[in-house]
Amino acid sequence: MGRRKKEPGSVHRQNIADTAQELFMQKGIEGTSMSEIAKKAGYSKATLYVYFKNKEELVGFLVLESMEKLYTHILNALKTTRHTKERYDNICQALVTYQQEYPFYFQLALSEINIDFTHTDFLPEELETFRIGEKINDKVRQFIQEGIDNGDLRADIPIMPTIFSFWSMMSGLILTSEHKRTYIQQEIGIPQEEFLSYGFQTLYRAIAAKTL
Repeated sequence: MGRRKKEPGSVHRQNIADTAQELFMQKGIEGTSMSEIAKKAGYSKATLYVYFKNKEELVGFLVLESMEKLYTHILNALKTTRHTKERYDNICQALVTYQQEYPFYFQLALSEINIDFTHTDFLPEELETFRIGEKINDKVRQFIQEGIDNGDLRADIPIMPTIFSFWSMMSGLILTSEHKRTYIQQEIGIPQEEFLSYGFQTLYRAIAAKTL
């Protein structure tokens, strides 16, 4: 334990968060106690509360991490090319990869976030999560506007409703393909990847200036 005490607080916070994520995936957030997290992470309960004062703060830390990882995936997807359709395909693949690598984070990224910061009763992580979410929206907004300016996307689409509609539909496709994989393969007769591709291209046709 002597070596662990010498580690910086950020290391302990990350160790605890990683353990909490594992337990949350197994038992759900409500079904996991702080005592269970402390025991599995190898800390006393008192020590755990030094780094996270309650479960709400711990979940807030994980939500922030989820948004940071999502932002990185979206940023990388958009910067590799200037071609609208290729950038769209990259966003779709980035979301699929994100869900496969971080399924728990994917769920957290879809959860409701605090947007009311007119009072003082909020976690610092909540404000930063909101800011990162706005950065993601700004990047996607730029992508759509550039697509409109290039003549690749319809000029009559309202940008912000389109962004939120697409987040909802894309995430729904990804989760459906994951949860219904066997049904899709056996009853629809196509592999998961083909189902996703069909869904994503159907969505793109809804905003494309020209029919593909």
